[in-house]
Amino acid sequence: MTDAAVLGGRAAVPGDDKSTRAAVATMYRLTSGHRGAIGVATVLTLVGSALGLAQPLAAKHLVDAGGRGQVVWPLLALLGALFVTEAATGAAGRFLLERMGEGVVRQLRHRLVGRLLRLEMREYDRHRRGDLISRVTADSTLLREVVSQALVDLVTGSLVAAGAIALMAWLDPLLLLLVSVTVAAAALIVASLLAGIRSASEHMQDSVGAIAADLERALGALPMVRVHRAEEREAAEIGARIEAAYGSGVRTAKLASVMSPAVELAVQGSFLIVLVVGGLRVNGHSGSLGDLVAFLLYASYLVLPLSSVFRAVGLIQRGMGAYRRIDQALRLPVEPTAPRITFTTARKRASGASAPSTTSALSARAEQPALAFRDVRFGYHPDRPVLRGVTFAVAQRQHVGLVGRSGAGKSTVFALVARFYEPDAGHVLFDGQPATELPRDACRRRIAVVDQNTHVVHGTLRDNIAYAVPDATEQEVRRVVQLARLEDVVDRLPGGLAAVIGERGSTLSGGERQRVALARALLARPALLLLDEPTSHLDAINESALTTVMKDVAQECALLVIAHRLSTVQHADRIVVLDDGRVAAEGSHEELLTASALYHELAASQMLRPGGESGSHV
Repeated sequence: MTDAAVLGGRAAVPGDDKSTRAAVATMYRLTSGHRGAIGVATVLTLVGSALGLAQPLAAKHLVDAGGRGQVVWPLLALLGALFVTEAATGAAGRFLLERMGEGVVRQLRHRLVGRLLRLEMREYDRHRRGDLISRVTADSTLLREVVSQALVDLVTGSLVAAGAIALMAWLDPLLLLLVSVTVAAAALIVASLLAGIRSASEHMQDSVGAIAADLERALGALPMVRVHRAEEREAAEIGARIEAAYGSGVRTAKLASVMSPAVELAVQGSFLIVLVVGGLRVNGHSGSLGDLVAFLLYASYLVLPLSSVFRAVGLIQRGMGAYRRIDQALRLPVEPTAPRITFTTARKRASGASAPSTTSALSARAEQPALAFRDVRFGYHPDRPVLRGVTFAVAQRQHVGLVGRSGAGKSTVFALVARFYEPDAGHVLFDGQPATELPRDACRRRIAVVDQNTHVVHGTLRDNIAYAVPDATEQEVRRVVQLARLEDVVDRLPGGLAAVIGERGSTLSGGERQRVALARALLARPALLLLDEPTSHLDAINESALTTVMKDVAQECALLVIAHRLSTVQHADRIVVLDDGRVAAEGSHEELLTASALYHELAASQMLRPGGESGSHV
């Protein structure tokens, strides 16, 4: 799908026309790929309905034959066979519809999950994750009921009602006219309620999404919530969302409760009119008792198809609220997978220049830095720049530290390296190639990241370590366990590498989660390893051990480390100092202590002296 234009805070959705016809057309498009099942189910439903319509005729002949004293057993047997066959065909049709509905929802959920996992990172800044998740769960579940029942009920109910009306017209046109007046009154009532039902349903689905988003936020920060005794406050905020959903749901139910009785009262009123007027006409010898019985049965049978039609129309309008939210999610922009072809690249390809040999290509790559920033400018918002012309490079197998005050742009540098965002100006280069001319997958294959907020997922310890390389051998896993100093964790946990780690790694300490993330990154054998505050959860002993690990890692790949603790990067080959989105200074620890006032200030605040000695370990 193409990217949606955002109008007034929401994407323009096909089918925003709130007419029933447009809603039915939109729901019908959802069943693409399942038309065969719908056709068979519709035929079975119509066959069952036709058998149902034949029953009053059989009853008519049964009554007339009984009145004449004739044998009625064959007619009774026929009536019973009609009942049984109708039930069997109806059950088969309903099963096909339910299966089709599950298939449509499965297809939608696959598309939604694939879309949400590939959204541009800016979209996660604009939309709440819990609300997006609810579109995969609650909204798609509502659509299942629409596509599995409402569409076919609308078609078959209309056809069956038309058939019943035609037979009623054949039996007694005058009585049909009286019935039509009451049914038309019910139709007007239903039509006046449909817009309100759709609007209330949309508000209810939005409120359910907000509940999911708020609950996901609170549970994700549960320790903070409890420490600050905010359970009641969070419950009250989420409770307000629940009340909003309740109010919208009650409004939907109120409108639907008015609609159903209107239909039922119309049909029951028709039945009473037919009974009174038809009875008088039979007494006046204007019709037979069998005709009256048949007409009454058709009038009563009209209740089901008419009710199903009106219910289907209401359900489709409710489903449109869910579909709008799903379609909005499916239209959110995703990360482009193909590289951007620049004029220079296109000209080289057009010229047919021969590709360099493998040896010369590897040699050229070795001479290029693993990572380079060239006058990179970027801001999460156009009027608030974060990076203001950053230029630096990380050579192959070089250990580079990135330091500066909070807010200087260090984490933003990592976000650009991982290509979560693209620079507003300037270039990020991998091995001398502009990142925009490479597929994102190729860029990310070169790197591994140990984030400040270590991500540990529910599963075994081995699953977490081997997340990037799920087919890693036991020897490879053991190697990175040793490198990351995780042996004590493996020994402590029951089951070792097979031990199940709780949600968000709740069974591990902060330092242990940090080391798990480090092992996971090392297992991928990246060309460039990014470490964001790798010692933020480590004690002095483990920090010293990590320093040794970083020296070993720098022999295999380039290393770029963000650090607030200067002791973490004091032995780096080079340190880049960021200040207000610019590179303020570069050099070794000793060089910067004398050449950079900002670095000297940072070092003094941590009592870090030349040579890497610390008066007080922070």
